[in-house]
Amino acid sequence: MSTVVSSLPGLAELDENAPDTGSQRWRLVITPPRSLSLPNFRELIEAREVFNRFAQRDITLRYRQTALGVAWVVLQPLLGAGILSFVFGRVAKLPTGGIPPLLYTFAGLIAWTAFSNVVNRGSTSLIGNSSLVSRVYFPRMVIPISTAGSTVCDFAVSTVFLGIMLGVYGVAPGAAIALTPLWLLLVLCLAAGVALIASSLMVSYRDIGYIVPFLLQILMFASPVAYSVGALPAKYHIFFEVNPITWLLADMRWSLLGQPRPGVMFLALSAVVPLLALLVGAMVFEKRERGFADFI
Repeated sequence: MSTVVSSLPGLAELDENAPDTGSQRWRLVITPPRSLSLPNFRELIEAREVFNRFAQRDITLRYRQTALGVAWVVLQPLLGAGILSFVFGRVAKLPTGGIPPLLYTFAGLIAWTAFSNVVNRGSTSLIGNSSLVSRVYFPRMVIPISTAGSTVCDFAVSTVFLGIMLGVYGVAPGAAIALTPLWLLLVLCLAAGVALIASSLMVSYRDIGYIVPFLLQILMFASPVAYSVGALPAKYHIFFEVNPITWLLADMRWSLLGQPRPGVMFLALSAVVPLLALLVGAMVFEKRERGFADFI
């Protein structure tokens, strides 16, 4: 009769020295953890139902007992775009490449909102689910990543409203609109990488809960969400060109608003850096995950 030792992939191996009794006998092999290691992707795939449950719960809890419900998905970026377009468009008179300021800002803001929501919610997700983390075993990485599920729904609703705005203003996005899901995926990869690092650190250092919102607020104004980089003095361009949010916003506006295509180098960086950020975030999370139950 087979002996089940562990359900964790990679921890049990077949004992070749066991006597041949017509059945397989397994033994548990425990090895010291490496300083940096990749997560068990097979285990993450097998936990996809857990991911779905967390994402569904997130969507349900966010709009439960609200008078306007899902309308807030559109109202929040629309009101924010109205204020920012007034400040940067009307008051500061920064150009937006021939696109109406409200439309230009709204397109940038829905992309920025997708990034900031995943980082904000993901960074506090482990603390918010501390009872599950300390008592039930499952891949903890699922918790911060699952915040991307509701973000995709929000982005889809906002994009539909953006389509209505494009018709009202008479702006044609062009064939590049088909790449919009790709840019959203890269935004989510970049945000998930940051969220994984922030959430793993927050288990030990609750200061992260105060630092992340503050840094996001600064980063929003330091990114061309409501204005064009070309409208700024040339000596400041370098600070924006090294900001991954700048590349992704340019990609998104190329697809949604028919703006000029970003350079090949920026397109390449837009693809590589978010994936690298996700990989680094996963490795940092994997390293720190072993101590979560002791601190949380």
